[in-house]
Amino acid sequence: MIQIQSFENQDTEQIVDLILTIQQKEFQVPITINEQQDLLNIPTFYQQGRGNFWVAKHEDKVVGTIALIDCDGEIGAIRKMFVKKEYRGKEFGIAQKLFDLLLSSAQEGGINAIYLGTLERLQAAIRFYERNGFSLIAKQDLPASFPIMAVDTHFFERKI
Repeated sequence: MIQIQSFENQDTEQIVDLILTIQQKEFQVPITINEQQDLLNIPTFYQQGRGNFWVAKHEDKVVGTIALIDCDGEIGAIRKMFVKKEYRGKEFGIAQKLFDLLLSSAQEGGINAIYLGTLERLQAAIRFYERNGFSLIAKQDLPASFPIMAVDTHFFERKI
């Protein structure tokens, strides 16, 4: 059974391992933990205002993550959406469950638009976002408060 809950400090090591493994080994994204200090300080970076960081667990092992950043006003940003390879797809539905929880939280918090950045090579992720109502936008059309990651090449918006 998959359980989804808000971040707790004891999950930090598993979260970092999951995300770095997917980024570096699976998709060869040239990024290290030094460039993602937010992962070492999740409460301060993500659990502020209307933001949060959720983890999906199977048998007490972290198998998925998603975060909502409160970007001020009525804007939110999705970050750190990762699902362990063995848990992807419709069988578990983890990505959809994580996204639905984030969307519900954003709506309840009065956020009316969410944005995200990703890489062109993450085609399955891009298809997921498009299926969930996101539209591709130009980088220059992002709100000024959106926190751009240096590695991101494609940006998306969804009105709520």
